[in-house]
Amino acid sequence: MQELNEFLLDLGPVWGISIVLVITLLVSFIYNRIIGRYISRESQRDKDHTSLQFMRHVGTALIYLIGLAFALSQIPSLRSMGHSLLAGAGILSVVVGLAAQQSLGNLFSGIMIVIFKPFRINDRITIQNITGFVEDIDLRQVVIRDFENNRVIIPNSLVNTEVIVNNQMKDPKICNMLKIGIGYSSNIDLAFQIIKDEALNHPLVIDNRSPEDIEAGKPMVMLRVVDLADSSVNLMAWIWTKNKTDGFSMMCDLRKSIKERFDREGIEIPFPQRTVTFAKSDVDK
Repeated sequence: MQELNEFLLDLGPVWGISIVLVITLLVSFIYNRIIGRYISRESQRDKDHTSLQFMRHVGTALIYLIGLAFALSQIPSLRSMGHSLLAGAGILSVVVGLAAQQSLGNLFSGIMIVIFKPFRINDRITIQNITGFVEDIDLRQVVIRDFENNRVIIPNSLVNTEVIVNNQMKDPKICNMLKIGIGYSSNIDLAFQIIKDEALNHPLVIDNRSPEDIEAGKPMVMLRVVDLADSSVNLMAWIWTKNKTDGFSMMCDLRKSIKERFDREGIEIPFPQRTVTFAKSDVDK
């Protein structure tokens, strides 16, 4: 490294900086291409590539830091700073400067996220009432894509101190709870049968029962009366899907199909009604 620096000094500042710039960009490009291939390969195998993605950002930052040190070494007034960086003595100063701006805290938080893996790239998470899919984890921040296709940028240090809901950690399956109110004069057993038929016929529903549950006769769709409200008998169905996205689609479909079946079978779904009575004024009298 010392020999390379002396060679660049012999060429002069302009040529030296130009060569450093070209080499830095070339090394960064090659490094990112290599890591990018590994990430693509892991994605095709449906494996977690969060660590590779984070390492990509760390490696790129180090390459540019070394390139900056070489470039500073070509400028006479900044040569001592460049030499200090290359020798390693100036790295502590850089770290202290970063810490003063809370950047070091974000870096360490990012490392903790990668090591302990509370979530991975492409996981669906909820943090600070923000729900979306994790797109990237870099040295400073986590990038979340929400359902409106916005990119929400959250600093790593904040992520590390917040409560995170991970919908896909270990087991992405979800139990969807469908609540429907029917009139007091409606047939509860018929309503249960309609809900059960529509749920079991939906293509996105899954059977989450264990062999023991099946042997014990536990139903695939659990149905219960959960409340006797002021104007309705509230029914609840527990229906499983393989993930939350499928669950949302299924619930929308079921609300429509169940409403149509209820209408045909004479099952009433109550709704609030208000009777307004106008008092007669003295003029009317």
